[in-house]
Amino acid sequence: MDLTLSADERAFRDELRAWLESNRPEPFDGQAHSEDRDYLEYLRAWQRRLFEAGYSGLTWPAAFGGRGATPVEQSIFVEEMARANAPDVVGAIGIGLIGPTIIALGTDAQKAAYLEPILSGDQVWCQGFSEPDSGSDLASLATRAVRDGDDFIVNGQKIWTSYAHIADYCFLLVRTDRDAQKHKGITCLLVDMQSEGITVRPLRMMSGDAAFNEIFFTDVRVPATQVLGEIDGGWRVAITALMNERANLGAAVRVMLSRFLETLINALPDIPRPSSHHPNRSAAGDPLVRQQIAQAHLDLEVFRMTADRALARIATDGVPGPEGSILKLFWSELNQRLTQAAMEIAGPYSQLTDEQEVWGQISYAYLRARGNTIEAGTSEVLRNIVAERVLGFPKSY
Repeated sequence: MDLTLSADERAFRDELRAWLESNRPEPFDGQAHSEDRDYLEYLRAWQRRLFEAGYSGLTWPAAFGGRGATPVEQSIFVEEMARANAPDVVGAIGIGLIGPTIIALGTDAQKAAYLEPILSGDQVWCQGFSEPDSGSDLASLATRAVRDGDDFIVNGQKIWTSYAHIADYCFLLVRTDRDAQKHKGITCLLVDMQSEGITVRPLRMMSGDAAFNEIFFTDVRVPATQVLGEIDGGWRVAITALMNERANLGAAVRVMLSRFLETLINALPDIPRPSSHHPNRSAAGDPLVRQQIAQAHLDLEVFRMTADRALARIATDGVPGPEGSILKLFWSELNQRLTQAAMEIAGPYSQLTDEQEVWGQISYAYLRARGNTIEAGTSEVLRNIVAERVLGFPKSY
């Protein structure tokens, strides 16, 4: 594994750093929640600026608006964005999952209609996969689409759909053949979220966010031209999308976790932690706290090396491997351990919830981290993947 940057990669990094220094917008003035329309427009404007500068969809082929960049350059981009504390990309699902799948399997008309708006942020997409009774076993989905002339009529429900409340389109998996084996009777539809019969109901989490949603489909008409791939061939489409879901997360997550740990360390002198022998001691001088901080550093170093190994695999053959599942499993549980430790160290201060202050950032991060081991694959499912595909263990059934 050799991830020493080449001269071209160093030049790309330096160019990007200089551009971010000059173009990164001021922090949003208000509560940065996705249900705030002003915040949404702030993020759209930022993605449009990235698009115009050629930094949106870096790894997409140049023919479709990207740069044809390497996985290493994409990793550099993600890391530099995180280091610069740049705003989120509102169209991350479209750029990372849906756009590449349309490039691989879409018609010319679909590519013309969706690819550039995905890159520019003019179209926000959501991913209609999970259902109330069909989460980890995605192939058991029950949302139905019945052919009616030139249309499909869709009925059913999706849940835990990120950004559905602001999405323009949905990348929707439906069952089109009830008699086929469950992996074979699925079709992918590209659905306009303004279609009659669609109801979106945000689910407010304990962190205060409402980024997850339920979607209800009641006799929703979707033109058959909106099928992505083949009718009853949606499982292939789903796998194509999911292969990209966990790729290139390593650099961004590593910087995010390192930044959170740095925030906690900087706050330690302000946390009283007196003892009988040290009445004026702060948490910075508490040996148990120092042990927790040291363990977090060790965990982050293990994560860094695992992320580099995954990146080296992608850089070699261009295909995300099972390392992505290891990374997602590791960082989601690491983040929960880290935020739990932060809450314990902060003590009473952890009850403060103003997100503009360090204590509010800690309490928000702790509450939000509870979902990490569920979203993008539960820890249980990921352990099965690692056991079967990395370690070669027999299937669990």
